Amino acid sequence: MAKKVAVVFTGGTISMKVDPRLKAAIPSMSSEDIMSMVTNIDQIAELDIVEFGKLPGPHMTPEKMMELKRVVEEKLNQDDIVGVVVTHGTDNLEETAYLLDICLNTEKPVVVVGAMRNGSELGYDGPSNLAAAICTAVHPKSRNKGVLVVLNNEVNAAREVTKTHTMSLDTFKSLEFGPIGIVDQDDVIYYHKQSIPTKHVQTDRIETDVHLLKAVSGMDSTLLDFLVEKGAKGIVIEAMGRGNVPPMMMEGIKRAVAHQIPVIIVSRCPMGRVLESYGYDGGGAQLVEAGAILASNLNGQKARIQLMLALTVSKNLEEVKSYFID
Repeated sequence: MAKKVAVVFTGGTISMKVDPRLKAAIPSMSSEDIMSMVTNIDQIAELDIVEFGKLPGPHMTPEKMMELKRVVEEKLNQDDIVGVVVTHGTDNLEETAYLLDICLNTEKPVVVVGAMRNGSELGYDGPSNLAAAICTAVHPKSRNKGVLVVLNNEVNAAREVTKTHTMSLDTFKSLEFGPIGIVDQDDVIYYHKQSIPTKHVQTDRIETDVHLLKAVSGMDSTLLDFLVEKGAKGIVIEAMGRGNVPPMMMEGIKRAVAHQIPVIIVSRCPMGRVLESYGYDGGGAQLVEAGAILASNLNGQKARIQLMLALTVSKNLEEVKSYFID
């Protein structure tokens, strides 16, 4: 008897076709339309289809991510379900995948999948990606690996993967560590484990008043001061290089910390960890001394998701910091 997998359709390019009037892709295909193109999948798994929505990626808000988390959790709690597949728009797929990874502490596989080409384009990759995701969800070696992202026959860990190209089919890459496995026909082969374990946060809420800034040459504290005055609950800064900012940002960072607003530091570089390597004005060592929190090798969008969840558990800066230490 085939194993049972829940497939939660949230939308994205995988569910789109080009509208003749608009001459642009819009959500238009049902789950039945998409599944009809995933040939012979019944030989791999019995499917439990869940219609969550037809949302383009940018329409997936943090609140909707938490709704999705609850739907996935319900399916994981069913004894007859061995794993869950979630279809998603690729623009912010990594954010939803990472939120699920933080919130779901489960042995069962959860696989997030999307498509880079819509159903009207030559080489529509939705059905093949979905087939690979379902194969991954039913595979016994996919257990205890956290949330996975599967596209282009590669299996990546949600914490490590990011979208690297606006249109390429192999856009999702784990730049530092590489994919943890591949899908070869209906088999899944794993090469290594996720390099850094996920810090789970047990919560059903999310703090949305968290903001992401990118540090650029000559930047001052204008935006930081605005966020402090507005009463923001958290700030993530994509700093330069090893985790350094222009010196004129330091006063704003100090004011934020003085107001008990967590300031998380990541790098705007696509690879590498942040560290207190530099002691000059605005350097990483000074940021740490001022009370900012270094977030290892997380990118900005994922650090923001982690902070949004951590703040529902504690507002204490030391406790928040514990969620960002490897």
